[in-house]
Amino acid sequence: MLDVDEQRVLGSLLEKQLTVPASYPLTANALRTACNQTSNRDPVVDYDQGTVERVARGLRDRELLRIVWVDTGRRTLKYHQILDEKLGLEDDERALITVLLLRGAQAPGELRTRTERLHRFEDRADVEACLQRMAARPEPLVRELERRAGQHDRRWIHLLGPVSEAEAAAAVESVDRDAVIADGGAARDERVRSAYDAVATAYADELLDELDGLPFERWLLDRVIADADGRPIVEVGAGPGHVTAYLADRDADATGLDLSPEMVAEARRRFPRLSFEVGDLRRLGRPPASSGWAAVLAWYSLIHLAVSELPETIAALTRPLDPGGLLVIALHAGDEVLHVGEFFGHEVSLDYVLHNPAQLVQLLEAAGLTDIEWYLRGPLASHAETTNRLYLVARTPA
Repeated sequence: MLDVDEQRVLGSLLEKQLTVPASYPLTANALRTACNQTSNRDPVVDYDQGTVERVARGLRDRELLRIVWVDTGRRTLKYHQILDEKLGLEDDERALITVLLLRGAQAPGELRTRTERLHRFEDRADVEACLQRMAARPEPLVRELERRAGQHDRRWIHLLGPVSEAEAAAAVESVDRDAVIADGGAARDERVRSAYDAVATAYADELLDELDGLPFERWLLDRVIADADGRPIVEVGAGPGHVTAYLADRDADATGLDLSPEMVAEARRRFPRLSFEVGDLRRLGRPPASSGWAAVLAWYSLIHLAVSELPETIAALTRPLDPGGLLVIALHAGDEVLHVGEFFGHEVSLDYVLHNPAQLVQLLEAAGLTDIEWYLRGPLASHAETTNRLYLVARTPA
């Protein structure tokens, strides 16, 4: 059994062996930094050098780690884990064990997202199959926790050492932002499309003049207009077209795209002089008469996507931008997934994914975007809002 310090050291070595192979095995100082890093770790620790070296020696004595000398200039002592050899881990098993060691109890959707740099799982079912395989070993490596009140999904823990009760309880506070695609992305897309088709007219009636009471949003949209300076802007997930119309009314070259045919029909009916098309924002092309978009506006259009879908979606929205172009995203902020069964008097099945600002900033940075700004505002009672609102602005390298 591994104590919590041994779990952190081995988890860090397993991770860095794949993510920074050029500098692996790790020096004592690099191993301490890996253990103490603040991202992708739960809990965050602050080991001193002596602690790391003491734990590493203990793992060496248990034949779970090798201490090697590397001749590069002066001789350097480095640390190499052999836990994967001892356990006979396949690549997918290794990835899951690594993240469970570093972050504690997690749901399959969270594990799929967090193992992306270690092993690519095709979908959530692929993760669950691997977990079941590890749980079915003669000496199980993982265990599924009971679902608790407020949880959308069951979480899993490793069995290589003690997981504190506090850590298991804290898992209840975590949210599985991939639960929305438990039955697949296509099924979720169909639910979203049919829901917005059903409410298109009522939705348009309700939102047509909403920007009149949103001064911050108008300020942000005016910034986008000024930055584009007459070059084309596209709003993806344009709904009934009122935001696109706001841009166009201020001399922006703005067009709209939406997944729902009925929403596009409403937008065309209400704003006949503007261009609206049915389409998937994840397949966004370039404007017909320009090399790229000056700005792509995703105004509450990513709110039904799982977190694991966001890297590819952000890449899809960024590719058709001109150098120096803006990506602007509006979302609901928070740590939950909200389910709605009734929408403007219609029976629907919609899940709204609330996001953490720091996580979104990391995704934008990982996509190579620069000059990232984010704004968080509270809910406006005058608009009957119940969630915090998150706005992000990022630029492609010039």
